[in-house]
Amino acid sequence: MGGPGAGFEYPPQDVSWLKRDVLLFANSIGCTSDELQFLFELHLNFQVFPTYSIILPFKQTDQEVIDFYTRQGATPIPGVPKFDSRRVVDGQRLIQFFKPLPPSSQGREFELRTKIIGVYDKGKAGSVVEQETVLAEKGGDVYTKAVGSAFFVGQGNWGGPKGPSTTNYPPPEGKRPDAVYTLQTTPESALLYRLNGDYNPLHATPEPGQKMGFGGAIMHGLFSWNTTCHGLLQKLGGSDPANIKEFQARFAAPVKPGDTLITEMWKTGDGEDGWEEVRFVTRVEGGKVVLSNGRALMRCVGSKSKL
Repeated sequence: MGGPGAGFEYPPQDVSWLKRDVLLFANSIGCTSDELQFLFELHLNFQVFPTYSIILPFKQTDQEVIDFYTRQGATPIPGVPKFDSRRVVDGQRLIQFFKPLPPSSQGREFELRTKIIGVYDKGKAGSVVEQETVLAEKGGDVYTKAVGSAFFVGQGNWGGPKGPSTTNYPPPEGKRPDAVYTLQTTPESALLYRLNGDYNPLHATPEPGQKMGFGGAIMHGLFSWNTTCHGLLQKLGGSDPANIKEFQARFAAPVKPGDTLITEMWKTGDGEDGWEEVRFVTRVEGGKVVLSNGRALMRCVGSKSKL
């Protein structure tokens, strides 16, 4: 789709990670002691949790904390207003997995290639920036492709296109879920997750969230997204990254630190070549849907036995 900013490509961004980075990530999204392949670097099958690459646009090559706001505004998109990154939340994310990441990037060169799909004016509510990001080895294979949107709160009415309608993936009506995953967050959950490289102050201190109408600090949208993917893989995919091909969800409502997240998942029976479409919804216990439009392509084998 054309329009202001569409097709703009950011300069390729070098990224790197160590084994300790992927161990921290697995810990921060709720991997458990019977999934040591994600949590113990000497495990015979030590591997990276498949959604790890979603953090790399934030982390880049850093091993130290950075100024989130400065980095987010570093490269403006031509033809559209410069949006305020102090008032931004996630819209939705889709990721496709092509190759498993090595436990460390040491000795190899990886980069992110990011281009703008579109920038959409949603009026008084705000603006949406949709982009595609590919993680690839320089001169080599593509490992993941992610399509995501960011919603800039209250930053609309600049005359841009409204954007296309999105495809919905509702859960089946009247059918009990095939599996349910529950995760109890704590007041410290976001403070741990941010150490992966996503240092947005919105998730650490109350002031930004108060200004945006959330009443205080909220969880990273990608925390809920990543923990839900872990829940699906644990309950339906035998905790084996080879059993998930694609994962997506829409961010529907904020999560507060300390909330309990409940994910219901349904096998649809639809698919091909051994991949089955799974629909899912994540809610705060007793409250709102926080991830909607949930869809994954999986080999459904159930939960695994302990290693």
